[in-house]
Amino acid sequence: MHDASPTLEREEATDVRVTARTGPLAFDDPSIRVAGVDFHYGEKKALSGISLDISRHRVTAFIGPYGCGKSTLLRCFNRMNDKIRGASVSAGSIEIEGEDINSPDIDPVRLRRDVGMVFQKSNPFPSSIYENVAYGLRIAGERRKAILDEVVEESLKGAALWEEVKDRLADSAFGLSGGQQQRLCIARAIAVKPKVLLMDEPCSALDPVATLKVEELITRLKSSYTVVIVTHNM
Repeated sequence: MHDASPTLEREEATDVRVTARTGPLAFDDPSIRVAGVDFHYGEKKALSGISLDISRHRVTAFIGPYGCGKSTLLRCFNRMNDKIRGASVSAGSIEIEGEDINSPDIDPVRLRRDVGMVFQKSNPFPSSIYENVAYGLRIAGERRKAILDEVVEESLKGAALWEEVKDRLADSAFGLSGGQQQRLCIARAIAVKPKVLLMDEPCSALDPVATLKVEELITRLKSSYTVVIVTHNM
């Protein structure tokens, strides 16, 4: 993982800033560019003056203690914070692949297809392993079984889960172990071929063996995706 990635540090009671051991991260052609971002939950400022570039095909980690703003910043990248009343980017800009994601012209639904997310706790749907992975494609209108079969297999292989589940795709996702469920959620996220993959403490609820498998998977995923992860440890 990229060991010079920025850390978020508490500056005042409600403010955070981005620092790095070698200074601000800057790349000539970044996947994500954050410039002078302030973020508020109502009257409370949660982020202050955040600026950084995130390079393509790397794993960039936001590291810091609870409550310092890591997850808030991560969720700015797919506008998940829009779902919270009174939450907003109050200054600055965020560009992904050159697009200002807070522009009125940006469809948040389309943005969230391009910027996939894996949460702290695995959240498989109450359906089969197959349908969990196929869900995003079905929502997008894909009905051809051959295409669905191909993408499900490809995504499960990409999430290092295919060999463990290929003979029970019709079984409930709830029958998988915690680590397998988290890798299933990664497969579901990559099935729609996002440009960026966000991970909010994806290993925090896993045992050491499952954590190792997910961490190894994250390292492999950077060859195909820009990966941004929130974690307390590296």
